Amino acid sequence: MTLKYLLILTALFAFSACGAKPEQKGKGHGAADTTVMARQERTAVTSAYPTEQTNSLPSYIDRYTKSDSALVCQLLREFAPQRQQLTNEELVIKIARKFIGVPYVAHTLDKNEDEKLVINLHGLDCTTYVEAVTALTLCAKRGETGFANYVHQLEQVRYRGGKMSYVNRLHYFHWWLEDNERMGFVKEIDSPVPPFTAVQTLKINYMSQNARLYDMLKNSPERVAELKKLEDATNGTSVRYIPKSLLNNSKLLREVVRDGDILAIVTSKRELDTTHLGFAIWHKDGLHLMNASNLKKNGNRVVDPLETLYKYMMARPANLGIRVVRIQ
Repeated sequence: MTLKYLLILTALFAFSACGAKPEQKGKGHGAADTTVMARQERTAVTSAYPTEQTNSLPSYIDRYTKSDSALVCQLLREFAPQRQQLTNEELVIKIARKFIGVPYVAHTLDKNEDEKLVINLHGLDCTTYVEAVTALTLCAKRGETGFANYVHQLEQVRYRGGKMSYVNRLHYFHWWLEDNERMGFVKEIDSPVPPFTAVQTLKINYMSQNARLYDMLKNSPERVAELKKLEDATNGTSVRYIPKSLLNNSKLLREVVRDGDILAIVTSKRELDTTHLGFAIWHKDGLHLMNASNLKKNGNRVVDPLETLYKYMMARPANLGIRVVRIQ
């Protein structure tokens, strides 16, 4: 057998072993960007690694691209073997950096009439970027390398109790943090004082008050009512954060904020808790926020920006400070 054909067969084996074998759509597209859909009867996924258990994809997964499933497997196979050598901070940052340059695309979770488990790594917003990196990190730390492992972890990260539905989706950052901390995936850092000198009392009714802006809410008063109950149950909760005036104090911040920490920007905007998030990364000039940016100056893509987080925050009056969360 020639070297050429040996390489081709090796590549095909690696791809077929790491992901599901779903039905294909879009014939005529290249394999890298072909859209595929999971079989309705929970397609089996057999791993090339004998130590892994056979997994399956849920029937409610949305269509995804082969390039996305291949990227998941590539990243997990790259970083899972390194999990003993890398610190937690290094692992998060290395995975997060793999997405630099990916276009910013909003509302990728809201393209369907009914809630589906969306897998999309070729267009990210600030939330889906953080979700993807978090899920990949958790899988890599457990030594998992299969696409189905990632899909299962992403569902647990994105939905309350890991149970997929629109109401269970963790729409507000505080909900996301609270549930992921309960599941043991992350831990909020809110001490010492200083720098966590500021307190936010939550009042989050944005979605129930603006249901007309959401396709899955505007014709569903039942969903609106369910969400309002969850919002109201959260209202009145007090949380600590670092005020933006302290973000230029690198000596103080370095004691509590590590590379790879999830940073959520606390806002003064009515009925919201936060407005943006990303990953902490330290440079010589201070703390920066690696994030999926919708700013034209950043190219509307995932960036490790040139400006410090302090400069970014001080230019925006509604930005009050940051909450800090660490992947476990």
